Amino acid sequence: MTDPAERTDRWAAGVLPYAEMGYWQPDYEPKPTDILAAFRITPQPGVPPEEAGAAVAGESSTATWTVVWTDRLTSHEHYQAKCYSVTAVPGVEGQYIALIAYDIDLFEEGSIANLTSSIIGNVFGFKALRALRLEDMRIPSHYAKTFQGPAHGIVMEREYLGKYGRPLLGATTKPKLGLSARNYGRVVYEALRGGLDFTKDDENINSQPFMRWRDRFLFSMEGVNRAQAATGEIKGHYLNVTAATMEDMYERAEFAKQLGSIIVMIDLTVGYTAIQSMALWARRNGVLLHLHRAGHGTYTRQKNHGVSFRVIAKWMRLAGVDHIHAGTVVGKLEGDPNITRGFYDTLRLNHVPADPGKGLYFDQDWASLPGCMPVASGGIHAGQMHQLLDYLGEDVILQFGGGTIGHPMGVAAGATANRVALEAMIKARNEGREFVEEGPDILRSAAKHCKELEMALSTWGDITYQYESTDVPDVVATPTPSS
Repeated sequence: MTDPAERTDRWAAGVLPYAEMGYWQPDYEPKPTDILAAFRITPQPGVPPEEAGAAVAGESSTATWTVVWTDRLTSHEHYQAKCYSVTAVPGVEGQYIALIAYDIDLFEEGSIANLTSSIIGNVFGFKALRALRLEDMRIPSHYAKTFQGPAHGIVMEREYLGKYGRPLLGATTKPKLGLSARNYGRVVYEALRGGLDFTKDDENINSQPFMRWRDRFLFSMEGVNRAQAATGEIKGHYLNVTAATMEDMYERAEFAKQLGSIIVMIDLTVGYTAIQSMALWARRNGVLLHLHRAGHGTYTRQKNHGVSFRVIAKWMRLAGVDHIHAGTVVGKLEGDPNITRGFYDTLRLNHVPADPGKGLYFDQDWASLPGCMPVASGGIHAGQMHQLLDYLGEDVILQFGGGTIGHPMGVAAGATANRVALEAMIKARNEGREFVEEGPDILRSAAKHCKELEMALSTWGDITYQYESTDVPDVVATPTPSS
């Protein structure tokens, strides 16, 4: 490719390759203030990978399909995104990782909507590409500090709850659709009095004919208050305030606050602007904000096209949620151990070093933006407690829906089984025991003194979800330069 400084035909009328318009700059050194993106690109046959990377840079910043004379009216080189590296994905023919730098001036301060409209707004339908996936981003501290970040964060949440030294326990009310409000509240009460810290609405329970939202809120909070009185612990139920309009969402959130709820919930499907608005409300009103990542799998699961969840995690930490579902490794939902650890690091740590094994392409410094509590849910049960703690650590919410409410002895017994299993594993860890290898023995020993745990282990102890994967690998080892 021609060096941009040596080009003499940049302003010639007609169509030029994106690379020749200055969007391919292999000698570019990213500035500390640049926003960086790693794209997995699959060019159409005959399209050079550098041209494909330049096209992504161009179409996600200032370029169009032809030379335009109005570029002369701007400092166009300042506003151009620069593709500065294209490397082949080892072991996957026809795929490349393109690294692109965007000047911070291209983005509105504190706006996820503007950031995403630029980075993913148009390029994913570009004909020159067979597929495109946004793998990772580096958000410079200069831009991160324009966002509020999590409404409270991990430290403040634990201080609100007065609970330290262990993961928090939760459960989704089941069946999530169809219960009457009073019966819904009964499930909340039984699960919380049995030992859980939280119960929750699920993503698709809003205000349907079988149970309107106000009735659900009233009976759920009755269950919370009765459980707090019975146990002497602070309890919570994630009241889903997701609705058709922001006015409806604010009304529901305000009612939840009036009832004394410590937490409300929203779905990812409400959109980035609504999420940021609710995060501002949550901080102003001292209410924790839980985010269900409803719909994310439509664009995060495919390994050659879409957006990686690690990017969604970064956007949501900026947007300001206190919780977000982030995978379990074990359980019924997809989750590679290393990739999931990368999600959890991204949400919890203040400085996240680049680690190709975890899918992390860039160092990420959050500049003291509060951490976001990851939530693990989806087909997990008490018999996996040692695995969950090993993979996911302590600052996590473990949510056992069917693994609580499906217990043969009832909802409260399911909650007790989970609490006893958790405390047995924490005790073993504090004693220095190797609970990964000894985990099953530790749980069986605890079950000798807890009928509820014994029944849980006998019911679900051998349940796993293992399927042969045919996906393109999500982990990209240190890339090799493309030819």
